[in-house]
Amino acid sequence: MTTISIIGSGGMAAAIGTRAARHGHTVEVLARDGAKARALAEEIGGGTTTAPFGTRPAGEVVVLAVLHEGAVDVVRQFGDALAGTTLVDITNPFDADVTGVVSSPGRSVSQQIAAAAPAGTHVVKAFNTILRGVLAADSGVDAFLAGDDAAARARVARFLASLGLRPLDAGGLEMTHALEWAGVLLVGVARSGAGFDVALGAAA
Repeated sequence: MTTISIIGSGGMAAAIGTRAARHGHTVEVLARDGAKARALAEEIGGGTTTAPFGTRPAGEVVVLAVLHEGAVDVVRQFGDALAGTTLVDITNPFDADVTGVVSSPGRSVSQQIAAAAPAGTHVVKAFNTILRGVLAADSGVDAFLAGDDAAARARVARFLASLGLRPLDAGGLEMTHALEWAGVLLVGVARSGAGFDVALGAAA
């Protein structure tokens, strides 16, 4: 298939990386803590490699799997190493009790990342409307995405489809704030009795 780079070493990085390796992709992990990066690479298996934090990712798609509070700073630290990449923002900027978001229209986390990224970086929001356990279980659910560059959206959609997900294109970066609220909706539904193996979707 192709090489996928993941910046981060947490639970979502593990779920995405493991699913990508299971579906035939080569995975690269970049994290501030080299020991955690190596441990995650070993957990993912399938020939997963690591690279120093801040160096240019090798992947055709680069997944930014960090907490929303640090996402913009991470992008700034990578700087020109991200130029020309397709950068997938998976963050959910939940407030303290997960009943709202701390972002605002026109200033979604994805839009803030795009503003901080070097020229030629194409930011696409994806994965934030899928719970980690559902993703890890290899369930074939809907995956919403949004971003300003049509070619980058198509590239991410192909990646999502290769993981057995159904990509649903929501449009430009202005839609990413709505996707962040969709993450809140998902958690609310899960908490209110549906359980944390539930997924959001669309039907014709």
